[in-house]
Amino acid sequence: MEIRKATSADVEAVAAVEAACFPAAEAATEAEFRDRLAVYGNHFLLLFDEDRLVGFIDGFVTDEKDLRDEMYADASLHDEQGAWQMIFGLNTVPPYRRRGCAGRLIEALKTEARKEGRKGIVLTCKDKLVPYYARFGFVSEGVSGSTHGGVTWYQMRLTF
Repeated sequence: MEIRKATSADVEAVAAVEAACFPAAEAATEAEFRDRLAVYGNHFLLLFDEDRLVGFIDGFVTDEKDLRDEMYADASLHDEQGAWQMIFGLNTVPPYRRRGCAGRLIEALKTEARKEGRKGIVLTCKDKLVPYYARFGFVSEGVSGSTHGGVTWYQMRLTF
């Protein structure tokens, strides 16, 4: 398996993986991915099994300490010099789950964020995933202010 940064040519494959991983109310659209890739493609890591995209992790960088819902849809809020790497999505297609794919992507993003001198990484997740992210060093900060997709989200932070 190989991890590489995304380009605009990957937008259709990324949107297809997103649609396979999230309910429509929570999934980013192809247009949103097109915007994201144009603005912060270098913060978008793709995992391939040969030529098949099996997962990805993405999010922009900001000086804001907390992840806000507006960030998902507004790529212009990205600040390449920002202190915090946000994670907007971690996706693994169903046949590749429970095989360490998501963990590989998390570790790769951690490595990138450290190399870039970030303070850490922030994400939101559903309650059942809090223990999973804790295994990678993320600490729960409790229920976030997010109402994305109409569900309850927990903010987690990894500080370097």
